[in-house]
Amino acid sequence: MSYGQGEPQWDPWKPSSQQSPWGSQSGTPDWAALAEASEARNRRRRLLLILGGALATVAVGTAVAVAVVSANGDAQASNKPTRDLPGTADIPSQSADADPSFAPTSAPPPLDPMDFISSAAKDTAPISANTLFPGTQLTMDTNVYKKGPTASTTKCASAVRGTLPAVLTKNGCTRVMRATYTKDGVAVTVGVALFDTAAQATKAKQQADGKSILASLTGQGVPTFCRTAICRSTTNSYGRYAYFTLAGFTDGKDVTVKDAKVFAAGDDLAEFAFRQIRRRGEAQASAASNR
Repeated sequence: MSYGQGEPQWDPWKPSSQQSPWGSQSGTPDWAALAEASEARNRRRRLLLILGGALATVAVGTAVAVAVVSANGDAQASNKPTRDLPGTADIPSQSADADPSFAPTSAPPPLDPMDFISSAAKDTAPISANTLFPGTQLTMDTNVYKKGPTASTTKCASAVRGTLPAVLTKNGCTRVMRATYTKDGVAVTVGVALFDTAAQATKAKQQADGKSILASLTGQGVPTFCRTAICRSTTNSYGRYAYFTLAGFTDGKDVTVKDAKVFAAGDDLAEFAFRQIRRRGEAQASAASNR
């Protein structure tokens, strides 16, 4: 079999026949035809792109137009809610709900306990030796004192000694209440004298001197003390009350400046008397405030 001139021609009705890939029997491509076909394809592609962009623009414009018409399509409906809203005065204020206002009020000033214990006119609560000196013992810090006898008298001069009877009588003393406490061989009698006013009690304290002493109270297991021996005494006042202490040894020994436990016992009982008087004023002020 020979090649070249003797190659059979392509027959479209014969499946076994072959076509030249370049569309030419000679085997050389037709460059002009190929260029023309390529240009035609490019023109069609550009035309399709232009048409597609125009259609997309029209679609977007239509969507926007529809949205605008939908929002503003019914002018009367859009204006209607404005007429139906309540007026400004009818709309509740948020700040009014969050920060309610109240009418200004002023609380009365607290009552002063000192007012109640400064005059007999206001100091009307019951009082006795047992209310001033309650219980069977007294604890002050770490010191525990056993309570002995108590006494109360309206004859003030009979409960004191030295120059104190004249001082109490001169300033209008109305009552003296006493109690004795003991601890470790030391005895202390504490006494509270009542006056009608704070001014009278203050004068009694100021007029008392080194010879103005309380009479020791004995009995109920407490021996006689501070009748002939040297003892330590104190004088003070608070409100309409003057209060005194007399401290010494139960065995009759004289007290010296070195006897710290005697001084400590006298100071404890003086502090206790002051606290009791102050509590009396506080209790009456509190009761009056609650009425």
